[in-house]
Amino acid sequence: MQGQARLAAGRSEQGTAPFGRSHTLDVLRGLAIAGVMAIHVSQSFPSNIHAVDYAFMCGWTGVNVFYFVSAMTMCLMWTQRVEASPTRKFYIRRALRIAPLFWLAIPVYLVINGTGPSDNAPNGIGPIQVILTATFLHGFWPDSVNSVVPGDWSIAAEMTFYLVFPLLVTAFGARGHLYVALAIVLHLVNVCLFKPWAFALFSAYYGPSHEAFVWTTLHISFLNQLPVFLVGCALFFSLRDGFARSDAAIYAVFIALSFVANRLTGSHEFNYLMINLVLGALVAGCIKLAIRFQPLEALGRNSYSMYLSHFAVIYGLRQLWPLADGLVSLLIAYVLTAALSYLVARATWHLVERRAQDLAHRLTSAGSDRSPLRPAIAATAAGMR
Repeated sequence: MQGQARLAAGRSEQGTAPFGRSHTLDVLRGLAIAGVMAIHVSQSFPSNIHAVDYAFMCGWTGVNVFYFVSAMTMCLMWTQRVEASPTRKFYIRRALRIAPLFWLAIPVYLVINGTGPSDNAPNGIGPIQVILTATFLHGFWPDSVNSVVPGDWSIAAEMTFYLVFPLLVTAFGARGHLYVALAIVLHLVNVCLFKPWAFALFSAYYGPSHEAFVWTTLHISFLNQLPVFLVGCALFFSLRDGFARSDAAIYAVFIALSFVANRLTGSHEFNYLMINLVLGALVAGCIKLAIRFQPLEALGRNSYSMYLSHFAVIYGLRQLWPLADGLVSLLIAYVLTAALSYLVARATWHLVERRAQDLAHRLTSAGSDRSPLRPAIAATAAGMR
């Protein structure tokens, strides 16, 4: 509690301004879910126009935007509250925000996709994969990632980040350079040590014909994604308290060390790091400019349910689709996917999410002492995916 108070009291009024409203964070979530839907729609309804399909495929960066916004929102929520037992209450809020809808998605996608062998589960889906998924541990074993719920690798990364976040923010506070320093260390450990070791281990386990599958799962592993969250935390405190000259230097060191490690190991993660740093700069720029756009804000406020449901919507459309592949088919499919996923999200808000958030409020409100310094930000948490 004292640590929270220090984090809250350490900001300046000028530094508070970029996070004094939730609209831009919702816009960013809206852009993120728009990108995620784009890549998956284009995979099922290709236009067969290279430039168009490539542009839609770039929507994969939406997941990384989610990571940056998630890290910033967690920092924002942590610093806006001064309360007893902050870690316990943080875990309750996060669990009730993510788990109910995710648990509902598990049986739905088991029915849709079945349990047989697939690209994401070479040996099929069994009780182990379901249990790991239900307990959010699926990110730690290759054939449980994306095998039960499509796209669940990012949810595994999010939930694991939530697990370690209170420890990080308590230890590092508002010292943004520490988050980046840890990101550098973990990135180098991953590309130089963990990824080569794990690739050899799992390639032997699954067989040489599944090396591409193993390589992909290691790329989307939590250890490879955690530096993105850490940079997001650093950006939050830099935006809040002001950028220092040393910030540019530490990011330059990050890039240089990653480039050298990539050349020495052939891990092929340098480009991924550069894309993420560019995305982080764009996210920070949008927040500084206080970008607002109501249609994207509406998508952003419902992005979590849309993320879980749009795979099922695409599957349903594909079964009924009367048009041949082409540009018109792709655009119509994208609009329908966005609209139907949004309608599903509104329904799940009323049926599931609102009830879960009410329960979280009841479980965490007793003994809570909400800081009066930041009343305008409270609405941000409601839109967090």
